[in-house]
Amino acid sequence: MTVWDRPEPPKGPAPLDRARIAGAAVDLADEGGLEAVSLRKVAARLGAGPMRLYGFISAKEDLFDLMVDRVHAEVLPDAPPGHWREALGGMARRTRRAALRHEWLADLLGGRPAPGPNALAAGEAPLAALEGLADTDTAWRAVETVNAYTIGAVRREVAELRAERATGLSKGRWQREHGPYLVRMLETGRFPALARAVHEGAHTGAEESFEEGLEWVLDAVAARLAPQPE
Repeated sequence: MTVWDRPEPPKGPAPLDRARIAGAAVDLADEGGLEAVSLRKVAARLGAGPMRLYGFISAKEDLFDLMVDRVHAEVLPDAPPGHWREALGGMARRTRRAALRHEWLADLLGGRPAPGPNALAAGEAPLAALEGLADTDTAWRAVETVNAYTIGAVRREVAELRAERATGLSKGRWQREHGPYLVRMLETGRFPALARAVHEGAHTGAEESFEEGLEWVLDAVAARLAPQPE
């Protein structure tokens, strides 16, 4: 039984419902990461006894499902997109922005599906934009491909942000500290392709890199949607 199959918590001195429980759990995770979330802490944040949550929420995973679905509301488009590229690209960009607001989301994206109402609506929007342009399997694969790129890019960006905080080293300072070793290794001639990439490549920021990669993925989807010659 999913958390959405269970009834709302019974009424009591401190009002509880899915929205307030999810909001409290999201606030705790925003403050201290997923490890800061527990049924007891959520109940305390809401001024309720933890026993009031049991039966409606049986495990921490139920809280995670509620949290992910709540954040999916931030990923929903304000209006139905007019073009499939806008639908898929917008979904990716809003997911990235949501993950940067709620870094814990990167740890939960891409795992088991949490089919809450907002998550289902977020999945419906890009598929609906592809209707009439591709068969069902092609449309599904297109959305999966954009999702896979988005999740990978977001996880890497969040991991870099966490590493910077954990070490106290900015990206520039990290590069300066590791630069001499890297230069020595590249000068051995054992890694010529990597050396060219390091010395000649354009080193962009996270957002620019995300946008460029997303456009490549969308171009690949467009090629699949184009009519194929007989």
